[in-house]
Amino acid sequence: MGYLFLSVALFSGAVKGYYGKKLGEYASTTQSAMLVNLIRMLLCVGFGIVVILVNGELAYFTLTPGVILVSALSGMSTAFFVVSWLLSVRKSAYMMLDVFMMMGTLVPMIAGHYLFLEVISIRQWVGFFVLVIAAVIMCSYNNSIKTKLSFSSLMLLIACGFANGIADFSQKMYVKLFPYMPVSIFNFYTYFFAAVTLAVFFIFTTKKVKLSFDGSMYKTSFLFVSIMALALTANSYFKTMAASHLDSAQLYPLNQGLAMVLSTLMATFFFKEKFTFKAFSGIMLAFLALMVMNF
Repeated sequence: MGYLFLSVALFSGAVKGYYGKKLGEYASTTQSAMLVNLIRMLLCVGFGIVVILVNGELAYFTLTPGVILVSALSGMSTAFFVVSWLLSVRKSAYMMLDVFMMMGTLVPMIAGHYLFLEVISIRQWVGFFVLVIAAVIMCSYNNSIKTKLSFSSLMLLIACGFANGIADFSQKMYVKLFPYMPVSIFNFYTYFFAAVTLAVFFIFTTKKVKLSFDGSMYKTSFLFVSIMALALTANSYFKTMAASHLDSAQLYPLNQGLAMVLSTLMATFFFKEKFTFKAFSGIMLAFLALMVMNF
């Protein structure tokens, strides 16, 4: 069942990624990226309420400190991730984001092992390091089709991957610590805290900075933001459901490894990035690593 939930999460994540790349054309600064993602998180709050009502889970709504703290960690890391993701996509080849997000899976893997006693076999470690090799090949592929990454871009990508790893671990914490609570409550709080975090930083960073946002594209950009919000809601919901069935060493590398492959194919077919032998080698190694880790 966990693999079925993950499949839905991957599809919705691919949709989110595609429109995120398109949206990157309209948000040219940190402030505009924050505004775009603030709107997206507010829409996710609305979608989250709808999911709670449709599932009949309003009775589970709680102010329990533990639930609030885990959700707040998820929301704040999500807020940082979505802004760094949108800014990174403007500076790098599209698939580079998934490379560093895959590296971020070390966070839930190691934390899950030490905090929740999840076993990581030697076979899974071997598979993970093969994924790292695939990531290195992908990095080399990126440098062959774009200018080499600047230090600031590299730091942004590393921070993006780390933030995503913290958000993933928050999902695992929730399902482990509160197995009786529905996922919809966690998702709602995540979006709420993400929206609050983005609103605070947006207000703080725009006091003396002129907001740069293409006003002629409002309708198109709002459509993209709405689709991304719906896709994010589905992605987060089903990935958290998958976390109830799969260990961290299975779920998160598998999710990011397949997302990396999908991103490479999407970059080739939709964004016209060249598909080279290095890209092919990276995909084959990623598939090999995922087979070693999960079968």
